[in-house]
Amino acid sequence: MLQTFTSTARPEQGPPRLAALRAQMRHMGLAGYIVPRSDVHQGEYVAARDERLSWLTGFTGSAGFCIVLQDKAGVFIDGRYRTQVKNQVAAEFTPVPWPDVKPGPWILEHTHGEIGFDPWLHTQDEISQLRDAGVTLRAVENLVDMIWDDQPAPPKGRAFLHPDALAGQTSAEKRQMVAKGLKGKAVILTLPDSICWLLNVRGSDIPRVPLLHAFAILHDDARLDLFADPAKIPEDVLDHLGPQVSLHPNTVFADMLRRLRGPVQLDPASAPVALRLALEEEGTKILGIEDPCRLPKACKTPAEIEGMRQAHLRDGAAVVEFLAWLDARAPEGQLTEIAVVKALEAFRRADDSLHDLSFDTICGAGPNGAMMHYRVTEDTDRPVRMDELLLVDSGGQYPDGTTDITRTMAVGDPGELARECYTRVLQGLINLSRVRWPKGLAGRDLDPIARFPLWVDGRDFNHGTGHGVGAFLSVHEGPQRINSISTVPLEPGMILSNEPGYYREGEFGIRLENLIVVEPAPQGPDDREQLRFETITFAPFDRRLIDVTRLSQDERDWLNAYHAQVAEKLSDRLSAPALEWLRLATAPL
Repeated sequence: MLQTFTSTARPEQGPPRLAALRAQMRHMGLAGYIVPRSDVHQGEYVAARDERLSWLTGFTGSAGFCIVLQDKAGVFIDGRYRTQVKNQVAAEFTPVPWPDVKPGPWILEHTHGEIGFDPWLHTQDEISQLRDAGVTLRAVENLVDMIWDDQPAPPKGRAFLHPDALAGQTSAEKRQMVAKGLKGKAVILTLPDSICWLLNVRGSDIPRVPLLHAFAILHDDARLDLFADPAKIPEDVLDHLGPQVSLHPNTVFADMLRRLRGPVQLDPASAPVALRLALEEEGTKILGIEDPCRLPKACKTPAEIEGMRQAHLRDGAAVVEFLAWLDARAPEGQLTEIAVVKALEAFRRADDSLHDLSFDTICGAGPNGAMMHYRVTEDTDRPVRMDELLLVDSGGQYPDGTTDITRTMAVGDPGELARECYTRVLQGLINLSRVRWPKGLAGRDLDPIARFPLWVDGRDFNHGTGHGVGAFLSVHEGPQRINSISTVPLEPGMILSNEPGYYREGEFGIRLENLIVVEPAPQGPDDREQLRFETITFAPFDRRLIDVTRLSQDERDWLNAYHAQVAEKLSDRLSAPALEWLRLATAPL
C-alpha cells in the first residue's frame, strides 16, 4: 500500500465532537470519560476503526490518551509529541505532559466525580493505577463509538503463512516450549504479535504491520484455541496450524472464557481489563503474569537474525540509491517533503521482496524535523530548502526481516550549530555501538552512554534511545528497550534500535538510527560474561555534518570502519551513479 498524505482529522472537527461526547457523558451521569489510543489488543498501531483519539482530538501520534471532563479535556502526550500536538488540536483541548503529569492526580485536581472507561481498551495495570490514586471509575460501553456515525468497519485482512525456515522454529516447537512453563495453567494471549509469532502466521489487519487481529488460549498440553474471523483464515493457514489448533469465531470467545476452570494466566500490562472482569464473575483463579511469548519472541533465532541481516542489505541499497538521488536533486530547489517520501518508497519498492513499508515515512525539512514523529500531509508539505537539515526516518517490511533507519542530511550549508549538534548525536550512536557490558544489565543501564556527548553540552532528547524490533512483525517490539526506565536485561538475539537525537523547536531536528543485535562478546581477561552489539544497518552518515575535530581517535576509527563495511556490503547492489556517490560518501575521514 502506497503511503498517502491526507490528514485523518482536523483541529476544527474537534470542538463539535467534544461537545457530542460531553452530551453523552451527561446522559450517562459521568463527570468524565477516558479516550485511549489503544484497541482491544492494546497494540501501538491500530486500524482505522479504532482511531478514536485522532477522530476526537485531531492528534495523530502513536501514543497518548484524552481525559474528557465537563469543563476540561486533557490530551496526554509524551516527549515525542509535545511539539506536534500543538499543531493538531483545537484550543478546547489542553496538552498535558505525560508521564510528568500523572492522570490520576490530574483528574482529582479538576473533579471528584465518576469517570467512565471502556474496559476493552484499558489494561488492569492502567485501571489499578487510577483507582489507587483515588479516582472513581465506572466501566461503560464505548462513548466515542456511540457518536461516531461513519466509523469504519473492522478490518478483514487475510492471514498468510510465515515460513518455518525464516522463523527458525515450527509453531509446534514454539507452543511446546511456551506450554512447558504453564504447568496446569492456561494462558490467554491478547497481543496479535505474540499470536502471530507463536503460530508462524502473519496478517493484514493493520497498515504496515503484518498482524492478524485475534485472541488465543494456550493450554499446558500445547493445544491452542484461536479466536478470529474465520473469513480471514484461508485453507493453507488452517492446514499449517494442524489439529492441535482449533479455530473459533470471535463471537464465542466470551463463552470459552466462562468454561475455563483455572488457574488462568493473564498479563496485567497488556490484557484488557474486560477479560479479568469476565473471569472474576465466574470465580476463576487468575494469575497476573507477563505474556510468556514476549521474551522468546524478542530473542531471535539464528535464522531470524540472518534474515534480518539480508533484509537490511537489500534495504540499505535502496537507501543509498535514495541518498544519491537526494544529493543530486535537492540543490535544484524543486523538492518537497512529499516528493522525498515518494522517491524513497519507489526505491524500496524496486525490490520485489518488499512486503510493505514498516511505518509511514517520517520526513521533516527544517523546523518540521523537530517534531519527532512528524508525518507529512498535503496540508503540511514543506519545500526542502537550501541551508537546512532534512530528517528522514523510514523502514521496510520484508518476509525475512523488518528495517528501521534514520538519517539526517544537509541541504546546502545548515551552519555550525547544526554540525555541532549532529556530531554530538553521532558520537552517542557510536558510543552505544562500541560498548561492551556485563551480562544482566538492562536498557536503562546503557541509555546514558548514548546521551553523554549531548549531556556535556547541556543538551538531551525526549525519547528513548532504542526500542525493540520484530522479525517481519512490529517495528516497535517489547519487552527490550534502551531508555531510562527499562529494567529488562538485554539478552543475546534481541534486536533494538540505536537512535539518539537532538531537536530545536522551530529550527531543526537531528536523529540517527541503526538497528543492533545483542550478541556475546569475546572473552575478556577477567572471565566475565559480557555482551556487545552487532550493527546490521548499513548506510553512510553525512560527512558534511561531521565536525571531525570533536571526534576521538576511537570514534573516528569506528566510523571509518563502519563506512568501509557499508561500501563493501552494498557496492555490488547499486547502480553506477549510486556506486560513485557511495565511494565519496564513505571515504575515510
